[in-house]
Order: sequence, then structure tokens, then C-alpha cells
Amino acid sequence: MQNKNQPIAREGYPFIALFAFITLVFALLGWVTLTLLFLFLTLFSVYFFRNPERIVPAGENLVVAPADGKVIFVGDVQEDRYFKERVTKVSIFMSVFNVHVNRVPCDGKVVEMYYNKGQFLNASYDKASECNEQSGILLETEGGSRILFVQIAGLIARRIVTYPVIGDLLQQGARYGLIRFGSRVDIYFPENSNVTVLLGERTIAGETVLGTLS
Repeated sequence: MQNKNQPIAREGYPFIALFAFITLVFALLGWVTLTLLFLFLTLFSVYFFRNPERIVPAGENLVVAPADGKVIFVGDVQEDRYFKERVTKVSIFMSVFNVHVNRVPCDGKVVEMYYNKGQFLNASYDKASECNEQSGILLETEGGSRILFVQIAGLIARRIVTYPVIGDLLQQGARYGLIRFGSRVDIYFPENSNVTVLLGERTIAGETVLGTLS
């Protein structure tokens, strides 16, 4: 999977290089204010695209957070694309200050994927799950359980990156994509799962346990 063992996600390289080049140009011209502005943008790009290592917790049937951020929704919803029944949804909102590299919530095989163009509403709004641009992966575990996780663009986020394709075998905690800049990930748990994460809780991708599959 991409971005493994890289301290900075490679999707950030063009931004970092561009801002660093502009910083150098303005520095050579002696334009202090613009030099400081673009130096800030260079350093912020490095910070935004940081890609830290994570330690995946051990345990059977655990589901870990696919994103760093804050849990803004935990509850039952009707999911008609794949499950066609009421399931438990967990939504994690990522601000521009969170790590934006997304991680696989559990081991499994990619059996379905979808991508929808859409709006760019504030990702913290409930209707963002339906209206915003998004990319979803339906994963099937070895035990036959299926879990859906969806990257959702936000007000500022205009680019969703998803690495896997249908048929890929994914490992829990592996990097599978990112969203820039500020966004959301929804996770749909199958029936009879035990969701333990709480509303308002802060999550760490690949480490925070959201619950267990049945």
C-alpha cells in the first residue's frame, strides 16, 4: 500500500515543493512579508501531510478508527446501498489540524467500491453523508462480516484519494487513502456489532477501537 514508511504522504510533495519554491523566490527578492507567508504555507503543508506510524491494537474482530478526528455521530441509520437495513453508523470529522491519512478499520477483502460526485457542504453536517462528494469501500472479513467505510469531502476538501481496487486484500491499520483539506469518514457496522466508541470522543486512525464485529 502507498505511503508506507514515509513520514510525509507523497500527495503533499507538490504543495510543499511549490510553496518552498515561491518562498525562495520572494526571499531572493527581499519581500519579507510574502516570504514569511509562504514559509508558513510550506511548513503547514509539511504538517498537514504528516504520516506517522501507528500501533494497531491486538484483539479478535476489532474495528479501529479509519481517521484521526472527533466522533460527531453514533447511531442507527438506514443504509440502502449495500446493507438495505438499519445499521450503526459512526462519523469521524477531521479538521485541518488532524492527520489526514486514512487507515483500514479491519482485515478483509474489497468486494465493492463506489464514487459519487457531489456537493462540498461542511463535513460536520449530517446531510454531508448523502450530498457530498464521497468514495466508499465495502470490505468483507474472513468470517463473512461486511463493513462499509466512506471518505467524504468537506467544505474545503476537494480531493479524495483512495488506493485499493476491488479484490484487494487489506490489512487492518494499513494506509488506504487520504482527503485534503478537512473532511469526514463514515463507518457502517453490520447488524449485531458492538459499537463502543462514544459521541465526542477523539480518535487516532489505526489505534482507537470503535467496536467489534459480530
